[in-house]
Amino acid sequence: MSFTVQGTLERRPEGPEEGRDRVTELVLDNCLCVNGEIEGLNDTFKKLEFLSMANVELSSLARLPSLNKLQKLELSDNIISGGLEVLAEKCLNLTYLNLSGNKIKDLNTVEALQNLKNLKSLDLFNCEITNLEDYRESIFELLQQITYLDGFDQEDNEAPDSEEEDDEDGDEDDKEEEEDEAGPPEGYEEEEEEEEEDEDEDEDEAGSELGEGEEEVGLSYMMKEEIQDEEDDDDYVEEGEEEEEEEEEGLQGEKRKRDAEDDGEEEDD
Repeated sequence: MSFTVQGTLERRPEGPEEGRDRVTELVLDNCLCVNGEIEGLNDTFKKLEFLSMANVELSSLARLPSLNKLQKLELSDNIISGGLEVLAEKCLNLTYLNLSGNKIKDLNTVEALQNLKNLKSLDLFNCEITNLEDYRESIFELLQQITYLDGFDQEDNEAPDSEEEDDEDGDEDDKEEEEDEAGPPEGYEEEEEEEEEDEDEDEDEAGSELGEGEEEVGLSYMMKEEIQDEEDDDDYVEEGEEEEEEEEEGLQGEKRKRDAEDDGEEEDD
């Protein structure tokens, strides 16, 4: 949550100062500074990470509130000439400090910043101290924890802009979101489809082989049934022929018997 103020911060008469404990960025440039402080700026800004007080005619840091989470502090174009040891007491986690356009003249004043162990970038541009011989070499030797002085490192490589870093992080997040929305990369789906087609073909081949086997089994079974039926028919025909022969033999025997009886009767006559 960022908060920009033009003029002064309103002081609330009593009770908790609602909302201030959620503010992470506060810009008070060109606000009115009275007796070394900006009215309403106090330690209720517990989550403040960025504070800008450029051109507020600040001459001392003695009344700066304790801001333990503060990482970036902009104090350019003021009339600060010393007392920087306060920063190590009240803003111990500073990584960026801009003191450009102030009244800082010598190395002894800057030496107090040695206790800011997390400080990576210091800006003293347009301060009198920059006119010292071997100014940059002296500062880097004195403050060995810093990487950038006046926007450049010891090899004159420019420091990355914090806004650009934020944009890059945002672009990366947007890119990841777009990739998630777009789904898998091109070719991935095609590979999946090809694999599925191969699996289907294998299943079809296996199915067709199984079908042929089933047909063979069924055909063999049917042929066996037909053969068995023919054998059964043959047996039935043979049995029928035997019965007919027996009947014929019986009829012939009865005929012979009747013929013999007829012959006997004729002899008696």
